[in-house]
Amino acid sequence: MENKSHAMAAGSFVLALLVLLGALALWLTRDRHDYTLYEMSTGDTISGLQNQATVRYKGVAVGKVTEITFDQAQQGNVLIRIAVDSKAPVSPTTTFGMLGYQGVTGIAHIQLDDMTEPMAALPEGPGGIPRLLMKSSPLSVLADQGMTILSKVDEATRRINQLLGDDNQERFSSLLLNLSDAASNVSGVTRSMHTTLQQELPGMTQDARRALQAMEKAGQEAGALAQEVRRMTTTVQGPDGALARITEGSQAMARAAERLDRATLPGISQAASDVSSAARRMGSAAAGIGDNPQSLLYGVDAGQPGPGEPGFVAPAAQ
Repeated sequence: MENKSHAMAAGSFVLALLVLLGALALWLTRDRHDYTLYEMSTGDTISGLQNQATVRYKGVAVGKVTEITFDQAQQGNVLIRIAVDSKAPVSPTTTFGMLGYQGVTGIAHIQLDDMTEPMAALPEGPGGIPRLLMKSSPLSVLADQGMTILSKVDEATRRINQLLGDDNQERFSSLLLNLSDAASNVSGVTRSMHTTLQQELPGMTQDARRALQAMEKAGQEAGALAQEVRRMTTTVQGPDGALARITEGSQAMARAAERLDRATLPGISQAASDVSSAARRMGSAAAGIGDNPQSLLYGVDAGQPGPGEPGFVAPAAQ
């Protein structure tokens, strides 16, 4: 009996110790953070994402995945519920999420980041939990475009095979032969030019030397001509030069014109006036003679006095 009592006491002690150790472990590992729940809905495949997966904001762990289920509000989508530290700057109007992968393990996590511009908040889910926008990860985009990329690679491969076909290989061979012939011709032309230059270059050098000498002589003659022109210019512009004489002649002509304007022209104008007056008198005399020719013999008749003049007699009195 004593052995059984000791065994039961030892077992009870061990069991109590295990319970205490478990409670201590739970107390030490308890999470003291305040979390805010968010939901995200996506139609992409979320392979590698599991419950308790890490949620990171700009690479910093701020929470974990609490539940993965199907979205009842949108058929075909997967609903991901996450718990995010309340101190993290996460907002439904500025934050979006997408899948991220760690190395080559394939383990996925939720990566949160900020949008460049704010957007309207998404409608809340049936449970009243705010929702964040879920974008496709670069790997998902690459997987979606995989068939397109493969088709383009296949098309490029087909064209390369067509380019390297037998017909084109023959054309390339002909092209290489033509290039070789062209290179040979260029080499021959180069040698011919070298020979020609060796033969003609001395004569060309002599001609160039003679041309330079002729140019030098022409320059000297041009210098002498310039000096002669300079001397002529000095002579023309000197005190006794042609320009001075022309200036004096112009001044003399101006003085003569001034004298003509002051003396001669007024006399001519007076003479013309006298001639005009005499012509008018001669015209009047000619008119009088025409009317009374007797005036040439008897002189001009004074005429009968008119009314109001001395000696006037009325016709009735006569």
